[in-house]
Amino acid sequence: MEKKNNAPKHIGIILDGNRRFAKRLMQQPWKGHEWGAQKVENLFSWCKDVGVKELTLYAFSMQNFNRPKDEFDYLMKIFKDMFEKAKTNKEIHENKIRVRFIGRIELFPPEVYQKMTELAEATKKYSDYTVNFAMAYGGREELVDAIKKIGRAIEAGEITDSEINEELVDKNVYMPDQPDFIIRTGGDHRTSNFLVWQSSYSEWFFLEKTWPEFEKEDLVQCIAEFQSRERRFGK
Repeated sequence: MEKKNNAPKHIGIILDGNRRFAKRLMQQPWKGHEWGAQKVENLFSWCKDVGVKELTLYAFSMQNFNRPKDEFDYLMKIFKDMFEKAKTNKEIHENKIRVRFIGRIELFPPEVYQKMTELAEATKKYSDYTVNFAMAYGGREELVDAIKKIGRAIEAGEITDSEINEELVDKNVYMPDQPDFIIRTGGDHRTSNFLVWQSSYSEWFFLEKTWPEFEKEDLVQCIAEFQSRERRFGK
C-alpha cells in the first residue's frame, strides 16, 4: 500500500467480538480471547508496513472485571503469558517499540501487574514505535483520575484553579496522545467509554467482523477510507 501524506500515524482499536466468534464456532466463549491475542501479535507488523507509528488497543475495560470467574482467570493467564513473551520478543527490541499500559492496572492480580510493569520498564527508552494497551481502562474513569490529580495539586498549592486548561488536563490523563482514527470490530456502533478525552477529533470506523477475523486487508481498507475523508477539526 502506498503511504500517502495523510496516512494515519496513530490508530486506536477496540478489540471486540472474541466471545461471539468462539460461540459461532461452538467453542467456549473465552476461547475467542486466545485467538484474539494471536491476532494482536500479527498487528504490529501490519501497522509497520503501512506507516503507522502508534497503536492504542482497548484490551480490557473496567466493566470486564465482572466477567465469570472461569473466563476472567483464562484471560489473566493469556495476559500474563503474552506480556512475559513480549519482554524478550526480538521484534519489539529490534524495532524499538515502547509498550505502555494505560488504566487502573494496579487492580489486576499481582502476577499480571508484575508482567505489565516489567514489560513497560524494559521498553521505556524506545521511541521509534509505541503500543499502548488500555487495561482496566475506562475513559470516564480516566477523567475522574485526572480531576483527582489536579485537585491534589491545587490542595498542595502547586497550581491554582485559574491554571486549569486543556494542556493541564493533557498532562494528567493516562495518555495525551490523540489517535487519528479508531476502529471498532464486532459490529457494535458505539464508543464504549474508549479514549473519551483523546478521541474528540478522531475518525471512527465500525466493522462487522469480529476481532479474531480481522486481517491486514481490513486494516488497509480502513486506512484507504480514512485517507478519503476530509478532516476539518471543527473548522
